[in-house]
Amino acid sequence: MTLSPLDDFPIHQTSQVMRHVATSDRNFYDRYYFNCHAGSDELMLIIGVGQYPNLGVTDAFACVRTPGLHRVVRASRELGNDRMDTTVGPFRVEVIEGLKRLRVVLSDNEHGLSFDLTWEGTIPATLEPRHFIRWQERVMFDSTRMAQTGRWTGHIMVGDERIEVTPDRWQGTRDRSWGIRPVGEAEPPGIQAKNAGTFYWLYAPMQFDDHAILCIVQEDEKGRRVLEEAVRVWPSGEEEYLGRPEYRPEYAPGTRDVTSATITLAPPGGKPFDVHCTPILPVHLMVGTGYGLEPGWKHGMYQGPEPVVQGVTYTFPQDQGGMWGMVDAVGRFEYEGNVGYGLYEYWALGPHPSFPA
Repeated sequence: MTLSPLDDFPIHQTSQVMRHVATSDRNFYDRYYFNCHAGSDELMLIIGVGQYPNLGVTDAFACVRTPGLHRVVRASRELGNDRMDTTVGPFRVEVIEGLKRLRVVLSDNEHGLSFDLTWEGTIPATLEPRHFIRWQERVMFDSTRMAQTGRWTGHIMVGDERIEVTPDRWQGTRDRSWGIRPVGEAEPPGIQAKNAGTFYWLYAPMQFDDHAILCIVQEDEKGRRVLEEAVRVWPSGEEEYLGRPEYRPEYAPGTRDVTSATITLAPPGGKPFDVHCTPILPVHLMVGTGYGLEPGWKHGMYQGPEPVVQGVTYTFPQDQGGMWGMVDAVGRFEYEGNVGYGLYEYWALGPHPSFPA
C-alpha cells in the first residue's frame, strides 16, 4: 500500500489507505458533472471530471454546444497516488467551499475552447436515492449522487470569442456521483447479452426564482420503475416530497427526440400539478465526451503512460446525422405561474411499453 496526502485527513472508511476504495470492482468511479447556460438556445457548456481508482485512470471533458457547433476538449492521464489532484491536462476542479463553491478551469489549449468559471450553489447539495441495478446476478449500477442548482461567474472562450459569464444570467446544475457503473474498455458481454438493453430515463433538475425541483424517472423494458425522485428544495434546505412523478414525453414524428413533455407531480395531501417541459438547446452528450459512442475513448479507458489531450469538433447541420444517444438539453419548465430553467436530460433506448412493438 502507498500513502497519499488524503491519508492525513480523519476521513477513512475502511482499513485501507484512502487511494484504495472498498470494492475491487473495476467499474468503481468518482465523478464531477457541471453544466452552464443562460436559459436560452445560445450556448450550453457541459463539463465532466472523473477518477477510476481500480482502472488507474482519471479523465475529463468539456463540451460546448451552440446552434451551429458541437465542440469537445478531452484529456486523460494515469491517476497516480494522489486522488486530491484533480488536474487532467488543462482541466482542474478546485473545491473552494465544500458543497457550496467550486472553481472549474480549462486553461488555454489548441482546441478552441477554454474557460475559468466559479460555481455557487443556490440550494444546498441534495442527496438523491441510491441507484442500484442488478443484471443477470451482476451488480451493474450501485451509486450515490448529490445534485445542486446554482449560478456561474467567470468567462468562456469559444474560438476567438470571449463570453463574460455573470450570475445574473448564467446558471446551471451540477452533480457529484460515485460508486459502480460500466466504465473503461468494453468487457465480453457473456450472459449480459440477454438483457433487453433498455434505458428509459428522465433527469430534470429545475431552477426557479426561489426554489428548485429535482426529478428522476427510470423504467425498464416492461415499464417498471427502477429509480424515481421528485422533491422541491428551498435555499434554506427545506425539502418537500412531491410523490411519484408521472412522465409523458412528446416525440418528433418517427424519432425518439423529445419536443415537449409533461411531468405530473402529486405531493401527499396536496394538490397535483403539471410541470410543462420544453427542451431548448439539445446537446448529444455521448458524442466525443467518453459516454460510450467512440470505441477508442470511453470514461476510464487507459490511453497510455503519457497524458493525452484531444479536440473534436462537429458542425450543424452538416454533422447532425451522427448525433444520437443521451441528450442533455437546456430545459424550460413552467408550472402554476412559475417559469424556470435547468437540465432536461433524457434517453429512450430499446423496448418500452410507450413505444409500438
